[in-house]
Amino acid sequence: MAKRQPKAWRPEEPYNHLPLLPSGAVFVSSAILKATLDARVALAELERAVSKLTYPGMLVRTLALMEARCSSEIEGIVTTDESLFRGAGLKGKSIPPAVREASRCAEALLSGYRRLGKLPVGGRLAELVCSEIKGCDMPVRNRPGTVIASGWRIVYTPPVGESRIRDLLANWESYMRSQEDLDPLIRMAVAHYQFEAIHPFTDGNGRTGRVLNSLYLIEAGVLEQPILCLSRYILAHRQDYYRLLNVVRGQAAWEEWVLFMVRGVTQVARWTTAKVREIHELTDSTQKLIAKKCPDLPLDDLIRAIFEQPCCRIQHLMHAGIAKRETASIYLSQLTKAGVLTEIKQGRDKLFLNHRLVALLTNPTDR
Repeated sequence: MAKRQPKAWRPEEPYNHLPLLPSGAVFVSSAILKATLDARVALAELERAVSKLTYPGMLVRTLALMEARCSSEIEGIVTTDESLFRGAGLKGKSIPPAVREASRCAEALLSGYRRLGKLPVGGRLAELVCSEIKGCDMPVRNRPGTVIASGWRIVYTPPVGESRIRDLLANWESYMRSQEDLDPLIRMAVAHYQFEAIHPFTDGNGRTGRVLNSLYLIEAGVLEQPILCLSRYILAHRQDYYRLLNVVRGQAAWEEWVLFMVRGVTQVARWTTAKVREIHELTDSTQKLIAKKCPDLPLDDLIRAIFEQPCCRIQHLMHAGIAKRETASIYLSQLTKAGVLTEIKQGRDKLFLNHRLVALLTNPTDR
């Protein structure tokens, strides 16, 4: 991918001369083409693995929480997957702040997914996603003062002026739909850089941009569901992520950046495929265990519930229409006695942990 030197920028000055897209990023190297092909193969394997699940959509919420946990940790908001599973559906001040923040990020991803088809990936959707992540209205910046710093050192000052920011967002949105000769994976990588450079909101830009990565790949037909935890890869290579953003900004050196992002898709798709296959095996063994030890229970409904909610509550069964409170309590108690779930006290509440699923998901290595 050819390099083009943009007008020099200074970290302490607003980057109002941020080049419009495609900005030289249309020149695709053989290395990028190969990486894109590898990613497509890995994504196809992932889709095949998901299609073999009894309920292909049952992992969407769980994987959205895992994506949100990694995306939040990139910004210094640290929690654990199990804490998020336990906090799912809870409201109130008793929820730890990091769990609340990461949970909002997951809900923003799921809400954006539901909006696709009615609202395209663009400036308006970005505002809605960022507002949900932050828990308040987040319009496009209309005042200066937003900077990106490392310690006391300013490393980047994004463009200022609402009119300029909206012009850049319009160009960013147009790029994603006009460059049809480029694979959507390449467009996603380029568009993600540009969104980070525009930095249209006073806060929440990184998490918003990473939510938009998933939504754009779904909109472009690369994925069917938000099941690609790309933030997992970015978190593991955080220093390279920020370094390469600066390399593009300072040198218009797109190739290394695009390769970084596309190879990340490949790695995460392979990791997720391995997990999905293990989950398929676990679902089958759990179904057999329930059928053997609790043959009178509504097997299909309960399997769906305990795999959609690794930390299940009585309310989850009630809201899913599986049973009323007393019967739901009996179902979960029977599953606990059968060894399918583990009961955990959380204040006055009872949680029923699908401990094998949580162990599988949170194991840092493949089985």
